[in-house]
Amino acid sequence: MKRRLNADATMDGIMRETPATIRVVLQHGMLCVGCPIASFHTVFDAAREHDQDEDQLRHDLEAAIESDVG
Repeated sequence: MKRRLNADATMDGIMRETPATIRVVLQHGMLCVGCPIASFHTVFDAAREHDQDEDQLRHDLEAAIESDVG
């Protein structure tokens, strides 16, 4: 079963729950790792703040989560 990101999940929570997502965040050129705002930003917020395509970021994060699970 494919896990989906919750719309309310914060970037910090996502990275803490599935450390494999840290690589995705860094590959997107985002410096959310260790950022105090990451505990408040959702994927939508982070994508907007870093001028990223939200759908692509969400897809890449979900792929990392899925590969970590399976």
